[in-house]
Amino acid sequence: MGFSGNNKILEVKNLRTYFYTDDGIVKAVDGISFDLMVGETLGIVGETGSGKSVTALSILRLIPQPPGKIVSGEIIFDGRNLLEMGGAELQNFRGNKISMIFQDPMTSLNPVYTISNQIIESIVIHRKLSKKEAIKECLKLLEMVEIPEPERRLNSYPHEFSGGMRQRAMIAMAIANSPGILIADEPTTALDVTIQAQILELIDGLKTKTKSSIIIITHDLGVVAKYAERVMVMYAGRAVEFSTVDNIYYKSYHPYTIGLMNSITRLDEDQKERLKPIKGSPPSLIDLPNGCVFRKRCKYAIDVCKKEYPPLIEIEKNHFVSCHRAGEFLKGSLNRI
Repeated sequence: MGFSGNNKILEVKNLRTYFYTDDGIVKAVDGISFDLMVGETLGIVGETGSGKSVTALSILRLIPQPPGKIVSGEIIFDGRNLLEMGGAELQNFRGNKISMIFQDPMTSLNPVYTISNQIIESIVIHRKLSKKEAIKECLKLLEMVEIPEPERRLNSYPHEFSGGMRQRAMIAMAIANSPGILIADEPTTALDVTIQAQILELIDGLKTKTKSSIIIITHDLGVVAKYAERVMVMYAGRAVEFSTVDNIYYKSYHPYTIGLMNSITRLDEDQKERLKPIKGSPPSLIDLPNGCVFRKRCKYAIDVCKKEYPPLIEIEKNHFVSCHRAGEFLKGSLNRI
């Protein structure tokens, strides 16, 4: 699913990742398919619990087993299915071909090692440089992510960095080996607004310098609007809409996406009415309802929504929607408001 052409760097096909708990099977990711183009920034959005982070962790095969398990699917990078890789090959792949920036750097960085030690380790392992050469590369990386006085900071520990600087150090570690894909999972969650903007600008600028493709996972639709070319909207472990940023923002066809758009402040039009929140809460992933999983929160639901889950179909060129009534939105016979 995606744009026509052969410049895809990643293809995810029918991915299912489940967690087997005492209460039942949690279908965290349940049949996701998408692709990522060379040099593209893809945004993945949705409410908490929609499966965004599990999708990212599945790509790198970082799902804890047990209780988690990638049940089925394919993750194709450079012609290889990552789900078929052995442990040693996978270890060489992570941080080298695909890297990840995690939500909270304080829990990702080792508190007993200096920042430089943690960055150098990745460089030495994957690029086979001497420690002296790796230190020079580490310094360049700290400069690239705009950490002030990088020479002095080389031997600092994570607790000596501010939140924004720790995130910059995490980004330096992630780009150390010029990966083909950089996954940013809520990279600004714990930061204040000013630092958030700086980090996002940094990540966007690095795309040009490192020639990486980026997957940015967020619940902030403003971030997606500014930095992504395409957007995949997730709900209850599935993709419900997937298209360009302009299509998602200005002519979305899934009631969930429409609800997300109606619940944010718009600067391109007069905000005369109160924001309209989506009623209800996401369903339990252990006991999903029959038919469309969004129907109990959807004012457009009809009888067929109770019986059949709508397939993700291409309703117009490069615009995929999973809704029985998407055609009515397309024709204008249903009002989005």
